[in-house]
Amino acid sequence: MTANLPPLLPARSRLDHLRSIARDPLALSLRAAAHAPIVRLRLGKTDLVLVSDPAAVRRVLVEQADDYRKTTRGYVKLRLTLGNGLITSEGDFWLRQRRIAQPAFHRKALAGFAGVMGRVAHETADRLLAGAPGPVDLSGPMNRLALEVVAEALFGADLGPRAAIIEDAVTALVEPFWTFTTSPYPYPELVPSPRNLRFWRARWRIRRMLRALIDEARRRDEPSDLLSMLMAARDPETGEAMTDAQLVDEGITLLGAGHETTANALAFALHLVAAHPAVGARLAAEADATIGDARPTADQIGALHYARQVLQETMRLYPPVWMLARKAATEGELAGFRVPEGAFVLVPVYALHRLPAVWSTPEQFDPDRFAPDAPTPDRGAYLPFSRGRRQCIGDRFAMMEASCALAMFARRFRVEPAGDPPIELQPSLTLRARGPVRVRVVPR
Repeated sequence: MTANLPPLLPARSRLDHLRSIARDPLALSLRAAAHAPIVRLRLGKTDLVLVSDPAAVRRVLVEQADDYRKTTRGYVKLRLTLGNGLITSEGDFWLRQRRIAQPAFHRKALAGFAGVMGRVAHETADRLLAGAPGPVDLSGPMNRLALEVVAEALFGADLGPRAAIIEDAVTALVEPFWTFTTSPYPYPELVPSPRNLRFWRARWRIRRMLRALIDEARRRDEPSDLLSMLMAARDPETGEAMTDAQLVDEGITLLGAGHETTANALAFALHLVAAHPAVGARLAAEADATIGDARPTADQIGALHYARQVLQETMRLYPPVWMLARKAATEGELAGFRVPEGAFVLVPVYALHRLPAVWSTPEQFDPDRFAPDAPTPDRGAYLPFSRGRRQCIGDRFAMMEASCALAMFARRFRVEPAGDPPIELQPSLTLRARGPVRVRVVPR
């Protein structure tokens, strides 16, 4: 192969890229995408290839996915948090786990969780209205909502006081991820700092609790929760079931990645709606016409088309997974440039969602980009749940839960700006706000 390496992103010093990716990776990804569709970043002795060309992204994630694998440092460190679950596993083991888990996430199976989603959203609305009309920080209530929904769907029962323990443990597991990934030291997680000690305690505690919940699930007569579905499922090709260790890893994956992404998306969505009253009015009109005063059914949630558009546009501006990383298993070519074997390839989702060549007025919040009659966005430029066979298995669950919550809120109250400065973003395992996300809640 004679193609040249991708161009090097201009830098002020040899350490410029390393410092930039540690301090503000979102700004660096925007600068790289504006410079060229594919560029190299120099991190000490290591070069990264950042790909913001939609066609090349499709090759990495879909067309040649076997050549770009999840064997990067980020995924190695993520296994410390999530174990060897569907997000972090690779090869034949991942394929077997996916085959076993897939039926639990089919549309028909998810329909049974509509009641849980509606009830928890109604209870969350009650709590938000209790603080009206003063400013409310959405971060805590949305985290609690998402955790309660996923925990009850996963375990089939109200966790009671264990919910707070799980929430604290998940927070302690997620917080140090970006530090573990970007540290110049190979094993930063072994430093006995207070945060690291909290991380290891939380890891032990949540695994112990999940093993106890698995034992409880085995004693139930008519289980209908995700955990029991996963326990009962068998690989259609081999007849194998998941071991308890694998069930624990998948449980942590669903709790950690599942609730954090949905909570952040809902907080960002309400913050954006507060600044766009016309969007809030359309949400309320749709909720009134589709659900009325009842608790929503799965079919009604599926008919919340505008709520879904609002979420899609929210996740364009604030993608839950803001960066995807892969490692080239063999030498290849992307966008006309050579990608050496072993090269680390980054897909900057945050920057892709703001490409001026793909999105008109990319910084503007406009849910009608995703209206039924709007042009379909390039599948390599819109990746809220990744793409290809490694696309998030819980994407339908997340959209169903978040659409239900937005509609239930719109029925009960409207949101207005709290007068705070713009949100500062904090990219870590997911994209979250650094500080409170506040709105005023006004009863309808």
